[in-house]
Amino acid sequence: MSIAIIGSGIGSLTTALLLSKENISIDIYEASDRVGGRLRSLEQGDYRIDAGPTIVLLPEMLLSILEEGGLSLKEIELLPCDPLYDIHFSDGTTFTKYSDLGKQQQELMKTFPEDAASFDRFMTDMEEQYQFGKKMFLERSFSGAKDALRPQILHAFWKLKAYQTVRQRMKKYFTNPKLIDAYSLQTLYVGGNPAQSPALYSLIPYSEHAHGIYYVKGGYARLASILEKELKKRGVRFFTSTRVTNILHDEQQIRGVRVEEEDRLYDTVIYNGDLPAMQDLVSMGNMKKKSRSPKSYVPSSGCFLLYYGLEKTLEAPIHQFFMPDHFLLHMQEVFTNKRLPTDPSFYTFYPSAIDDTLAPKGHSVLYVLVPVPSSDAVDWSRETDAFVEQIEQELERRAFPGFKEAVVWRQIHTPADAKIEGLYEGGSFGIAPMLKQSGMFRPQMKPLPIHGLYAVGASIHPGGGIPIVMQGAKLLADHIKTTDAVRRPLNA
Repeated sequence: MSIAIIGSGIGSLTTALLLSKENISIDIYEASDRVGGRLRSLEQGDYRIDAGPTIVLLPEMLLSILEEGGLSLKEIELLPCDPLYDIHFSDGTTFTKYSDLGKQQQELMKTFPEDAASFDRFMTDMEEQYQFGKKMFLERSFSGAKDALRPQILHAFWKLKAYQTVRQRMKKYFTNPKLIDAYSLQTLYVGGNPAQSPALYSLIPYSEHAHGIYYVKGGYARLASILEKELKKRGVRFFTSTRVTNILHDEQQIRGVRVEEEDRLYDTVIYNGDLPAMQDLVSMGNMKKKSRSPKSYVPSSGCFLLYYGLEKTLEAPIHQFFMPDHFLLHMQEVFTNKRLPTDPSFYTFYPSAIDDTLAPKGHSVLYVLVPVPSSDAVDWSRETDAFVEQIEQELERRAFPGFKEAVVWRQIHTPADAKIEGLYEGGSFGIAPMLKQSGMFRPQMKPLPIHGLYAVGASIHPGGGIPIVMQGAKLLADHIKTTDAVRRPLNA
């Protein structure tokens, strides 16, 4: 059997890892000059920092999938973040999150005593829902509408309170608006609005306490390098700086891919990228008339990213969140009004706090993320300079006084850059985690009626976030290994 994988993100790397143990020929095509997709680092001289994901959630899931794929875990060092992170509110209040529940109770009694008693109830309820939701949604895919709309599945959606938003769900436990924000903002990890994302995603703040938050020593991007090295040892071929221009099929049977004017035949094609872009590669003209037209989707939020090399170290934890006067206004401006936030919240990632391998001795690296609209709603060619100045003033005032004097290098990345790189509408997390795009309503591993064509990645069920995308890759690999596709001869 032969497989072509388009894109080299964590979804394709994990799929290849799991399938390369079988008697399968695998080629991976990557349009850029490096492997990893969103898992990449920025390097400037002796400075290095992750360009994409930073927080490692669900570490046991991540490691167990890698181990199932036969990868030695000796090279992967996960460093626990303790405390998890600080949340700074505009009135000067700081709330610290811990994985140790005893410490968390003490912090709640100190900062939000009126809601401290509700925290145990939150954790108890979420533990039950996590175990149930993992079984019903994370560990299974949906083959079609009949499967998705079975009473058992609809009951599960109801039990997980998917009809509520994350923010509505948190109001059932907490009364202080700051604490509600503190346990709602995590939908931004997958590009969603807390006031719109279904309560399924309430399991993210629960998981932070239950499973911890970790950092990959050397940067998250090292995981992509480790996987690339292992896959090459197994005979997987990588074609970087190589763009696939078409996915070839006859009616409802995959034939292969077109790479620059050359047709290459494969039994199976896997697309690892934002799903709407896959539809552009598939010629719909020779599909049967009953096939549906390409769907449109709502993109996730975009990210305005600032990366710094500093000629000094900072007294700062690895993860911090800085909240504005009106967090919901920021969310409305980003998700509804599609304009730059007037008073934005922002997140800072300072890995040098626990990793001294990223910069010269006595120096450090810093990453700042601001949720902003995706799409072309903002003219970044006109707005970038003023927005950088606004964010850096806030960094000086609220986070790192005098840091600008220590800046050795700076790089800026906007949703316009993300769109050029192939991210759907410039959104950083695939399609948005809305109710109609979550669970059984999210695109599945077979999003089009073409035998032998599959998809994996943040826009595909079960969703975004590195371990969750890896779980989606495991579902896909398991499916391929148990279908007739494994036994089909090479296309002739």
